[in-house]
Order: sequence, then structure tokens, then C-alpha cells
Amino acid sequence: MRLLLDRRRQCPHNRRGKGQAAPRRRHRARGLGLTTRPPVRLILAEIAGGAVYLGLAIVGRGGFSAFFSEPALCAVAAFFVAMAVAGFFTQGNISPGVREDRSNRWVIAVFTAIGFIDAYLPAYTDRIGFWTIDGNTIRWVGVALFVIGGALRLWPVFVLGRRFSGLVAIQPGHTLATTGIYSVIRHPSYLGLLINALGWGLAFRSIVGVVLAALYLLPLLARIRSEEALLSAHFGAEYAAYRRQTWRLLPGIY
Repeated sequence: MRLLLDRRRQCPHNRRGKGQAAPRRRHRARGLGLTTRPPVRLILAEIAGGAVYLGLAIVGRGGFSAFFSEPALCAVAAFFVAMAVAGFFTQGNISPGVREDRSNRWVIAVFTAIGFIDAYLPAYTDRIGFWTIDGNTIRWVGVALFVIGGALRLWPVFVLGRRFSGLVAIQPGHTLATTGIYSVIRHPSYLGLLINALGWGLAFRSIVGVVLAALYLLPLLARIRSEEALLSAHFGAEYAAYRRQTWRLLPGIY
């Protein structure tokens, strides 16, 4: 026992001056989904995923020169990069938080699969002229929708901050967002995803791209049902009242 006490006296971590406060332990915020920025590995995953996505589109279009010879596609690529950079400054995470619906994780794999197919096929059909819409005007309509949808997709991530997770989960200290756009629709980020995907397809004049954008609805509706069930279970009457005052995706329709 005496030997143990002597060693503790010699340990520099136990030496504190009179009145000196004990050192604070670093709060493990990352594990609780309370990071002020996405963790490094998430940022690296986003960079890798974005590079693969844009790379598939460039390959599908026939290479760098073919892709960037089209002004509308240059605009799409520029905004794509801008969105990726903006995403680094959000507080979004992939934390399961304090409560998660793990049964919905399959949706992530489906989103990823559709996404990579959507990265390549519209560009490829544009190159070979298969099932395309004539004229360049449609490309710029696509660019506009891509920008609007991307902004609508990313904006709620900033609004929700630490409450936003790539998983269907309740985060520590979770509260409902009911102001701004959330006073009208409950899932604005998902509406943004659909508009963004539609814009991507139209930027390549691709009807195949429009079909792929519609395919996102299948996993998206499953995700919405899962989220609303979890939020109803967690917030009870508060969420029920909020649901009665708002729409899921489209005001007046759904």
C-alpha cells in the first residue's frame, strides 16, 4: 500500500498546486453526436464519395474534355463542389444518438446504389443520344433545379445542427424544429434531394435520369415513415400536434 501511495505522489498527473482545479476530462462528444464539425473520417468519406460520383459522370460523358465542353455541366460540377465544401461546415453526423431505428439502415445502401447508377447513366445516355430531350434549354432548367434542390437539401442540415444524423436517430437534447420552412413541411431536406436528383438528370437531357430520380421515392418514403414513427414515440403529443399543422413533402399534396 505504501509503495502504491509513493508512486501516486510521483505521478505528474496527480501533482496540483493548492487551490488548483482538477483537470477536466475531455467530453466524448463524437460518440454522442455532439461534434461541432463532422468527424474527419466522415469528411474523408464525403470527399471520396463525391469524387467517385463526379468521376462516374465524367467517364459516362466520355472524359474531361467532353464533360467540361458543355457550359451547363460545368455549372453543375461547380455547384456540386460548392455543396461538398459547404457540407464540411455543418454539424451533421452519423451518430445513433440516444435512440435509433436500426431496422431502417437498409435505406442507406439503396440510396448509395441508386446514387452511383444515377451518377453514370444520365451522362452516358447524353453521350450516345439514348432517350434524351432535344435542345440545350432543358440543360439549364436542370441546372436551376440542381441548385435549388441542393440548397434545399443542405439548408436543413445547418438548421438542425447536431440534431441532424445520417441515421434515423434521436440525438442528446433533441428538440423539434418547427419554425421557418419546418413550419410548412416536415422533411425539406428530402424534398431537396428529389429536386436535386431531377435537376441532375435534366442537366444531361436524360429521361433515364428522370426515372432514376423518381426511384429515390421508394426508399425515401420508407425513411420518412421510420422517422415519423420514432419522433412520434419520442415526442408524443407534441409531434402529433406538429404533424396536424404541416405536410410531409409537398404542401397541399403530401
